[in-house]
Amino acid sequence: MPDSGDVQPVRGVNQGDSQVRVYAVAPRENADPDDIVDGFLEAMTSDDPGFATARKYLTAQAARTWKPEQSITVLTTAPDRDQADRNADPDNQGRAYSLSGRKIATVDARHAYQPISPAKYLQSIHVVQQPTANGKGKEWRIDSLPPGLVLGEADFLRNYRSVNKYYFASGEDLVVADPVYIRQRQDPVTRMDPVTQTVRALLEGPTDWLKPAVDSSFPSGTELRKGVTALTPDDQSTIKVPLNAKADLVGGEPCRRMAAQLLFTLRDLTSVNAEQVELQGSRGQSLCRLGKGQAADEFAPVRPTDRDENPYFVDEHHKLMMLVVGGKEANEPASVPGPLGKGTTKLGSVAVDRGETRAAGVSESGRELYVSSITTEEAPAPPILRSKAARPEDRLSAPSWDGRGNLWIADRDPAAPQLWMVPGGTGEPVKVRTPPWLAEDAKIESLRVSADGVRIALVVTRDGDTTLQIGRVQRDTSGDEPVVSVLDFQPAAPRMESVTAVSWAGPSRLVVVGREAGGVQQIRYLQTDGSTSATSVLPGLNGVTSVAAPHQGSVPLVADSGNDGIVRLVPGTNWQPVVRKGTSPVYPG
Repeated sequence: MPDSGDVQPVRGVNQGDSQVRVYAVAPRENADPDDIVDGFLEAMTSDDPGFATARKYLTAQAARTWKPEQSITVLTTAPDRDQADRNADPDNQGRAYSLSGRKIATVDARHAYQPISPAKYLQSIHVVQQPTANGKGKEWRIDSLPPGLVLGEADFLRNYRSVNKYYFASGEDLVVADPVYIRQRQDPVTRMDPVTQTVRALLEGPTDWLKPAVDSSFPSGTELRKGVTALTPDDQSTIKVPLNAKADLVGGEPCRRMAAQLLFTLRDLTSVNAEQVELQGSRGQSLCRLGKGQAADEFAPVRPTDRDENPYFVDEHHKLMMLVVGGKEANEPASVPGPLGKGTTKLGSVAVDRGETRAAGVSESGRELYVSSITTEEAPAPPILRSKAARPEDRLSAPSWDGRGNLWIADRDPAAPQLWMVPGGTGEPVKVRTPPWLAEDAKIESLRVSADGVRIALVVTRDGDTTLQIGRVQRDTSGDEPVVSVLDFQPAAPRMESVTAVSWAGPSRLVVVGREAGGVQQIRYLQTDGSTSATSVLPGLNGVTSVAAPHQGSVPLVADSGNDGIVRLVPGTNWQPVVRKGTSPVYPG
């Protein structure tokens, strides 16, 4: 037992042990209706091939029509089964059982996770008596049931895992992550291992939400060759992916792009060490090969470098400074060259581009946006954008860079609210089209754009609630003037009552500061689809007003904790102070 140190609250989370396996048990002879329903609900949580045992609880007709792969309904806990309602069947030919719970998400047939604010779930299961196989008696079986699978969150996370598929941003050479959920182990329906499931999901195409903004290089109708259920690297760390005849005529650059999509997708599977991918046609012929390093150099939104990302912040004198927070001890802040580091303009917030060559700074008053070099000394440039709002909190938000070198910022002026994109960081600002509700009865508190430039995270206040919304960025360059829109906002943290800050923490992960209903402020990782990350809740920290995460996870998280200044979180430790007086910590982006 420890005899010293601080007392810290520990949040108990029933995530379910991913190593635990549930083996379905067939219905026993002469089982009563209660046992039939309970046995079926338990069998739904198993890995039984084809859900064969679960189907034994169903009538022949229900067993033929039930499609467990059609959808998944995720509840906070396993569904509650009420006692049978005998009045629901006046002829006493069957029994109806109510299933209830709190619904938090659904997963569709394309494996896309869709969170919702916790809502009441109410469905029913109906059981009837049917003749036994030998015809000498009767047995209870389920003839009507909810569609797909119905799982508690713990069982869902035990059986399924989030993986990223990758597609190309429309008209670009940048890949975009598209998170989906696959089975942790062999899929009961397809009998595919997790690697093959992931490749199959990639070939099926992007999820409906992302589809309008991305392209797949695979020809329409491309599938794995019939009968393929396992994909493993050979002794050369090469994964050979056999495709059907739709891919036979693909070669050259289109084939390389197909291979790149596969490499990025397989890279996120920690169990796979694939250094290169070989695509094969329907006759086993080699279509092309591509190495992992080549794919990253050509198509990654953030190009790999030999150095770690460095966080930046605004010091007590309102100047841009750089931190080196890697290693056991954080080094002293270093001044940054250029007008934002050594000039006379006082800064309130900053953003550094992905290449760490330029920075964007909003003045302390929030009125002006400046962009300048942070590698060389140069004369101050005039502001790129000005806000006319009367109050500082209604002026410019903190800026954010995407991986294409474009700068994003919101003018929160109630008289003329507007989301802006500055092409190349120094071009003529472009008005970004957004849904009417965002300008009419909501206010953008802060924003962070993804490295690929296809998704944007907005902290939005509406009707007294401050929520996290993810929007899809679409570009139309067919006319004389480019049109940029942000569409189809979806909640990324529906269980949080109030969100304070957000930062991208990789291709499809966010670190979010917020508070659940009736709870205290917490910092946690969330997927962009709103699902909970496996490493979800981080150590507590009071008074956090902003947070910043690296694109790669090799350097610490940093945050502004109010009275404690800038702090960092090295994996496996608690928060440590870095700079006593400082605000607006950011990593490149």
